[in-house]
Amino acid sequence: MATKKSFALRIDAKTLKAMQRWARDDLRSLNSQIEFVLRGALRHSGRLPNSGQENDASNGDSIE
Repeated sequence: MATKKSFALRIDAKTLKAMQRWARDDLRSLNSQIEFVLRGALRHSGRLPNSGQENDASNGDSIE
C-alpha cells in the first residue's frame, strides 16, 4: 500500500457539507471521498495515468 501524507485542507462550508453528503450517500468516509474525487479529476485531466498498479476497486472505491 502506498504511503499517505497528511495535510490541512481549507474548504468553504458549503463545499464541505456537499462533500459530506456525497460521502455519506456513497458509504465512504469524507477523506476517502475527497481522494476519490481528486483521483477522478486527475485521471480526467490526464495528469494521473491509470497504471493498473493502483486500482480503485482494491481501495474500496468504485466508479460504477
